[in-house]
Amino acid sequence: MKTQISYWFLLGLAAWAVMILLRKNGIFIPVINNHFTDFITVPMYCYLIEYIMNSLLGFHWKPDFKFILTSILYLSFLFELLCPKISPLFTGDILDVLAYFLGGMVYCFFKIRSFSALKKEAD
Repeated sequence: MKTQISYWFLLGLAAWAVMILLRKNGIFIPVINNHFTDFITVPMYCYLIEYIMNSLLGFHWKPDFKFILTSILYLSFLFELLCPKISPLFTGDILDVLAYFLGGMVYCFFKIRSFSALKKEAD
């Protein structure tokens, strides 16, 4: 079952690419650099795992609330606790954790809502 990559996912990749280019050219937009990229991280991570599972490995899997919540915890632990201890390039920030959480909850809300709508149409 091959599916197309979501336009939202591609838009997120484009946003990250723009942020990288701006940073390399010395342009820093505080809210976008600091928190927007973290806000879209969990939705992009969850979507990428879903895409790999379904399109590349042939499963029929959808992320649920527990998966999204553990993704938030995993990414928060990795990028806000562990990486800052290993490299000075990373900084631990509670607002980044909040951005992961909000992004995950927005993704969860829209995914669960779309799953519910599809289920009702099937019934």
